[in-house]
Amino acid sequence: MRMPSLTTQILLGLLAGVGLGVVWPDVAVSLRPIADAFLRMIRMIIAPLIFSTLVAGIAGTGDLKAMGRIGLKAIIYFEVATTIALFLGLGLVNFFEPGAGLAVPVGSEDAAALAQMSGQQQGAWDIFLHLWPTSVIDAMARGDILQLVVFSSFFGVALAAVGERGRPMLEVLESLAQVMFTFTGYVMRFAPFGVMAAIAATVGGRGLGILLTLGKLVLVMYLGLAIFVVVVVWGVAIIVRVPFFAFVKAIREPFLIAFSTASSEAALPKALEIMERFGVPRNIVGFVLPTGYSFNLDGSTLYLSLASVFVAQLAGIELSLGQQLIMMLTLMLTSKGVAGVPRASLVVLTATLTTFGLPLEGAAILLGIDQILDMGRTAVNVMGNCLAAAVVARWEGVFDDEKMRKFVAEAA
Repeated sequence: MRMPSLTTQILLGLLAGVGLGVVWPDVAVSLRPIADAFLRMIRMIIAPLIFSTLVAGIAGTGDLKAMGRIGLKAIIYFEVATTIALFLGLGLVNFFEPGAGLAVPVGSEDAAALAQMSGQQQGAWDIFLHLWPTSVIDAMARGDILQLVVFSSFFGVALAAVGERGRPMLEVLESLAQVMFTFTGYVMRFAPFGVMAAIAATVGGRGLGILLTLGKLVLVMYLGLAIFVVVVVWGVAIIVRVPFFAFVKAIREPFLIAFSTASSEAALPKALEIMERFGVPRNIVGFVLPTGYSFNLDGSTLYLSLASVFVAQLAGIELSLGQQLIMMLTLMLTSKGVAGVPRASLVVLTATLTTFGLPLEGAAILLGIDQILDMGRTAVNVMGNCLAAAVVARWEGVFDDEKMRKFVAEAA
């Protein structure tokens, strides 16, 4: 008897987790350690996978100018995509006004958590300095993806520069990359159980009642994410000649993992593997995907623009168009480079609210549904980064259409 595909298993785990959280919430909450164990399994493979993939990709091409072009093109695309997401969120929150006339009490636990996180915001120089690891071992131990990308990029450039003398090291890292992709396959076998436990603990812990109170905000945000996917992701896919439905089918596993666990890290190893098989060269996949985790958070930036104005509506504060535009410019800057901070979106939100004199109690209210919001925005973050890798590959003229067609045929 043939086992169902991993995608089907993850979907079944997702549904089972929701059912368990509704029917037996106490049991569901007790399953959280299973979800945490799965996330730890994912984190243990990220550092060697990114290092080996990115270094082998850069050193294998031997074209250092190409890496500079790839980096520049990636940053340009990131800025365009996140700007569209910001203004889409701004338009929706002004049209639907989900915070108008809403009165929600702030729990003491949420207020305390918010007070602790409000001091975590980094300044521009802090973000710049954070790019440079003092020790790559420390960056690997902390799972700091951005620092790992910086070190790996320099290492790859240096390995390419030494020429034939670096060939043995390159062969070792290429072998390590293949081993890590196989290792990822083993870890993914536990994904249905990790997904089930994560969603069960979320539903069991928070319950579905909070959705009734703040349901309008949840619906508006998910509507915004859907519009972004249909209009922006689909539109860009047409422009770069990547079949949209084939792309969606290809990334369904990392998308579902990101949605269920609300963790971009959990989806990264599978996304790296999938996009390389989909026709994006290894050096582009290895650079664009991890970098996008700090600079191309489409779902998170849409949420931030929506949540900022939502808090103003909640407090009955009227923001002029000019004030909202300045707020969007602020978010464009402060949302970069904070992916390694726990609850990064809320950290950025609290800093923005403080800057514009808006009540922090509004953000504390959002803590109650943050996990539900985080699931959607994280899944769209992963989708946006996967598309970014395809966009840069097409822009560079190195996207492998034949490889893509072969992958789609095998996945059918």
